[in-house]
Amino acid sequence: MEQGFAAMLPAGPDQLPLSQMNFFGIGAALMRKLMNDHQVTTLNEMIELARELGVRMTVCDMSRELMGIRDNELIDGLEFGGVASFMGDAATSKASLFL
Repeated sequence: MEQGFAAMLPAGPDQLPLSQMNFFGIGAALMRKLMNDHQVTTLNEMIELARELGVRMTVCDMSRELMGIRDNELIDGLEFGGVASFMGDAATSKASLFL
C-alpha cells in the first residue's frame, strides 16, 4: 500500500494537482499560467518567504509513516511532530494553521 501512496504523491510543489478543479490533468498548468500572467507569487516562492520569516512547518509524523513517505521525499527544513507537539505549539503561538 505504501508503494501505491508513493506513486500517487507529487514530486514537489510544482507537481501538485489542482484538487477537484484539475480539469483532466491540465488544471494545474492552466492555474500556473494564470498566476504567472497576473504576477502571483508561486508556491515555491511562498515556501521560501515563509522560511525567511521564520515560519515553522511541521509534518505529522504518524501520517508520514502511515503513507510511507520517507524523509528524503520531503522538502528540506521541515520539522516532525505529532498531535501533542502541534497542540502545545499552537497553544502558545500567535497563529497556527493545520492542513
